[in-house]
Amino acid sequence: MIETIIFKKKIYAIIIKSNFHKKEINFFTKKNHSLQLGYINYKKNHEIKSHYHPKIKKIIYDTNEVLLIKKGKIRIDFFEKKNKKKYLKSKILKKNDIILIINGGHGFKVIEEVSIVEIKQGPYQLKDDKIQIHSKIKKIELIK
Repeated sequence: MIETIIFKKKIYAIIIKSNFHKKEINFFTKKNHSLQLGYINYKKNHEIKSHYHPKIKKIIYDTNEVLLIKKGKIRIDFFEKKNKKKYLKSKILKKNDIILIINGGHGFKVIEEVSIVEIKQGPYQLKDDKIQIHSKIKKIELIK
């Protein structure tokens, strides 16, 4: 199953649930997204022709993150894009779920001990690439 988190016509995140399965190549992002997310499933002996990706200068204005939950359970909290302190909703991610975070603010609460693989564009500059938002969530609203 694929879940797209949308607020005010903007995609905030795409979640590939652990039970998702589809044949061939499936990309969930538009061609203009700065980080592409796809799911590939081929049968035995399928071949992908040898290739490489040449260096191309690209300008990236955002930092997207992909998280692969390897173990445990975590809650992701979404915050509005313009007013990043305004809490929107939350979603629970479990083992083998994958999420691409595209827009808005976000935070996490570990529900069960968790192991995560994180992928994002680089180079990463700690001082410039992350701004803390201090927001108190009064009532958690889970997206179903």
